[in-house]
Amino acid sequence: MTDPMIIGWSHTRFGKSDAPDTCALMAEAVPLALDHAGISAAEVDGIFTGVFNNGFSRQDFQAALVGMAVPDLAHVPATRFENACATGSAALHGAMDFIAAGRGRIALVVGAEKMTATPTADVGDILLGASFRKEEADIDAGFAGLFGQIAAGYFQRYGDRSEELAMIAAKNHENGMRNPYAHLQKDLGVAFCNTVSDRNPRVAGPLRRSDCSLISDGAAVLVLADAETALTMRRAIAFRARAQANDPLALSRRDMLQMRAARAAWSQALDHAGLVLDDLSLVETHDCFTIAEMLEYEAMGLAEPGQGHRVIRDGVTRRDGRLPVNLSGGLKSKGHPIGATGVSQHVMAAMQLTGEAGEMQLPGATLAGVFNMGGAAVTNYVSILERVK
Repeated sequence: MTDPMIIGWSHTRFGKSDAPDTCALMAEAVPLALDHAGISAAEVDGIFTGVFNNGFSRQDFQAALVGMAVPDLAHVPATRFENACATGSAALHGAMDFIAAGRGRIALVVGAEKMTATPTADVGDILLGASFRKEEADIDAGFAGLFGQIAAGYFQRYGDRSEELAMIAAKNHENGMRNPYAHLQKDLGVAFCNTVSDRNPRVAGPLRRSDCSLISDGAAVLVLADAETALTMRRAIAFRARAQANDPLALSRRDMLQMRAARAAWSQALDHAGLVLDDLSLVETHDCFTIAEMLEYEAMGLAEPGQGHRVIRDGVTRRDGRLPVNLSGGLKSKGHPIGATGVSQHVMAAMQLTGEAGEMQLPGATLAGVFNMGGAAVTNYVSILERVK
C-alpha cells in the first residue's frame, strides 16, 4: 500500500454561474487542477467524480462527463460517487483507496453541482432525498425545515441560542470577505443576522435566512498521487488520518443533538494521527446551517453537549481564536454546491498548509482538520492534513 497525497487542486467561484451544467463547470476546473499539479492528462490513472444531482439535471452518468469536458481524459477509467452532502469526500476516499491499493499512481477527484437553474421549491424537495422520506417527506422548507426542527430541539433542551447562531453566521461571512471563491462576499454583522426582517426572514423554526447556507453552482478538483510520486512534485499534502462513521438515516432512530457518528469520526481521526484537537491550526467544518456548526463544536470536542454557544462567545473559533473554524467562510458564505463541497473543503485546507490561501491565509498553519457530513450527520468524514513538501 502507498499513502496518497494531494499534489494540486483548482476551485471555481461558487455562486450563480453562467456555466449551463456540470460538464461546463468541470471543463473550467479540471485543466486548472492539472496545471496546478504540474501534470498532463496522460498521467492520470483514474477519475473519481462527486455529483449529487438527484434531479438537478436530466443528464446523469456524471463520471463520463469529465471525459466530455476534457477530451484528453475520455479514455481514463472514471467512477461517480454520491453520498448526499458528503459526496465530494466519498469521491476523495474512493480515489485514496485506489492509490493505496496500488491500482494507480495519480488520481483526479472532481466535485461539481449545478443548482441555481432549478426553482427554489424544487431544490428543497431534491435535497430532501438525503433524508428518510418515509418519515421526513412532509417537512416544510426542505432541509432547512429538518435543521429547523433540530435547532428547536436544541433550544428546548439547552436554551435559546439564537444570538450565538447569529454570531456564527457573522463570523463566517466576515471570513468569506477574504475568499475570492465565495458565493456571498459580504460582512453581514451580528445585529443583522440576529434580527428577523424582510431581508432576513425566518425560514424554518428558529432559523433565519442568515442561518442557512446558499444554493450555489461550482466545482472543485483535487489531484492525488502516491507518496513516491508526490514527493517529486511541487507540493505534497499528506493525510495524517482520515475517518468515516455513520448513523441511521432516520432521525427517529437516534438523538441528532448528540451527533454520535460525527464524534466517532473525529475521535478515530485524532487517535490515528496521534494528535489532540489543540494540535490543529484550523478546521474547515460543514456549516450547512449555523446550528450544525454549533453541534459540530461539541462533536469535535471544543465543548460539552449544550455548551457549544460558549465556543463562539469566547471567540475560540474566530480567525484570531485558539482554533479558527471556516476561514474560507464555510458553506454559509462560500456556498454549498453539494457535490463540490467536500472537495472544496479539502482544497481550502490544503491552500492554508502550503501558504497559497491569499488573504485567507493563517500564518504558520501546519495541521488542518476537515469535517464533511452527508444528510443530518448520517455519514461523517474527518480528514487531518499536514504538509510534507
